[in-house]
Amino acid sequence: MAKYPSASILLLVALVCVSGVAQTIGLDIHNNICKSLVKTRGYICQEHQVTTEDGYILRLLRIPYGRFGSKSTTDPKPPVLLQHGLLTDAASWLLNPPNQALAFILADKGFDVWLANARGTDSSRGHKSLGTNDPAYWDWTWEQLAAYDLPALFNYVNNQTGQKSHYVGHSLGTLTVLAALSQQKLRNSIRSAALLSPIAHLGQISTPLIRVATQTFLPEQFYIFGLREFPPLGRLEQTLQTIVCIHPGVDCSYILTAITGPNCCVSPSSLDLYYEHTPQSTATKNIVHLSQMIRSGTIRMFDYTLPLTNMQHYNRLTPPVHNMANIPKDIPLFLSYGGRDALSDVNDVKALLYDLKDHDKDKLVEQYVEEYAHLDFIMGWNANRKVYDPLITFFGQH
Repeated sequence: MAKYPSASILLLVALVCVSGVAQTIGLDIHNNICKSLVKTRGYICQEHQVTTEDGYILRLLRIPYGRFGSKSTTDPKPPVLLQHGLLTDAASWLLNPPNQALAFILADKGFDVWLANARGTDSSRGHKSLGTNDPAYWDWTWEQLAAYDLPALFNYVNNQTGQKSHYVGHSLGTLTVLAALSQQKLRNSIRSAALLSPIAHLGQISTPLIRVATQTFLPEQFYIFGLREFPPLGRLEQTLQTIVCIHPGVDCSYILTAITGPNCCVSPSSLDLYYEHTPQSTATKNIVHLSQMIRSGTIRMFDYTLPLTNMQHYNRLTPPVHNMANIPKDIPLFLSYGGRDALSDVNDVKALLYDLKDHDKDKLVEQYVEEYAHLDFIMGWNANRKVYDPLITFFGQH
């Protein structure tokens, strides 16, 4: 039993090291993604606000056109909505140079690009009645992102453009759209979906730090101690940053590899920008939910642990399971996954593909990139050729 406390501390240190130095910089960078990452590259960037049915106010960024071709906002361009992964925000699509970053590439190829910021991130911390210091503000998991955030974002883009939207999700941004589609949401507003490092089944996740966290119930410990916003930062984060990460033999850059897998193709300059913009906050309850999925090996709804509480929420003693086979078979899907990805494990992706075995064959594209890990799909210097060119071809066919 003595190994559990040290394992918990190890994971907390890992999260802190992955956090980089962003939290000492403050909110200014995060709240000016348009100014710092888009306009400086010569692109137009607009900021929009979207309010969800449950009251969260999300900031949605738009790059209406690229550096080449028509710059008219009245010419109909196919819209595409980009949804980032866990502990990141819209900046994750903008960290590479314009010829390597997906958002810029899409804009230059004639797409109307919309970049979402999930609730809880620095750009989307508003609410109609709750503040971020209110525990109720953080009472959600990815289920609410699928049930409220995505429909609100798709509806907004549809109303602004008059068109169905293509979609690109990375990591958690794939789980939310898969869950929404499996519940027959988005059918009338989505044109196709590209899933990079798809997350659905998590039972085979191979990163040992995450497995230690779930096996020792570390997220649940945070929640029990009243930490509703994740990661728990502040003085503790700064102390560990200055004491632990500079300790002889501790190289925090390798901890990122231990969590995401060995990314082959991320440049140091892009990684520096990544650290400036991460970690973005999520709900501790969301982390607890993901941990439950890793332990159970199922894509189930949040388990309130007490059967009676589950009964109140689900009218059954155990939480229901999302059935990915219920995704409409004619929705065009593009799945791209990597052989070295420790979070989107190949075996888990294969389980998802098995769920989709009856999907229309001409509507499902599978791409395997053997040398890619988790961050290569959004930050790889060669992702423009390996992943984005086939993705854009896929969009053109649908």
